[in-house]
Amino acid sequence: MKTYLDPQDVELTEKQATSPRDRLLIRLLFRLGCRVSEALAITINDVDFEVGTIRILHLKTRSWLSCPHCKASLARRHRFCPECGVETRESNQRESTKRKQRILPVDKDTLRLLREYLSQNLTVTSDGSRVVFPINRHRAWQIVRNCAFKAGIPGLINPETGRPRGISPHRLRDAFSVYAMKLDDSGDGMRLLQEHLGHSSFNTTAKYRKIAGNEHRLWYSQLWQDIQSHER
Repeated sequence: MKTYLDPQDVELTEKQATSPRDRLLIRLLFRLGCRVSEALAITINDVDFEVGTIRILHLKTRSWLSCPHCKASLARRHRFCPECGVETRESNQRESTKRKQRILPVDKDTLRLLREYLSQNLTVTSDGSRVVFPINRHRAWQIVRNCAFKAGIPGLINPETGRPRGISPHRLRDAFSVYAMKLDDSGDGMRLLQEHLGHSSFNTTAKYRKIAGNEHRLWYSQLWQDIQSHER
């Protein structure tokens, strides 16, 4: 079994879509390499057909817990405050939402599909904005999974645990990342991929280099080149 989808798998999956909306969803998840939450948040105003870009918004919420008595920071596992010993059942919770955005280029063929789809007026208004995909996260997962199943795409293997996993929207993001890394795994290529994916940590992006490349095998074989040449 594979550890990731290749472009041919994604193309077969896309062809099984029965509506312009579903086809476009699969196409954007792969061609943009965006998160499913980001794809579902795209509005008409985020698309710039003149320049050929789509604005991606990403909301990240973080929570902090603190002791109600001494205000010390707490972990969720704490039943008692490590500083003052007070029971933390009534601990204070503070949330912070960080709004990030990035502008992603889009290929001409995908822009054409998007323009055709929008011309059919299949979008809806949400909070005063016309969203491109009037569906929820669960429905998006169903679309990707069902189309992959009809295309005969088998499940994947998690490269870190070795356990099987199904086809989901995030596997399309993985497919984009691995494909991009195969084409260019240089320092500049990895930096651009990090910016494109919206990773805050370079290590998160670097994991795709391990999956896409053969550097470990090449490194190992080079260890013995001198010895093999002397033996000859």
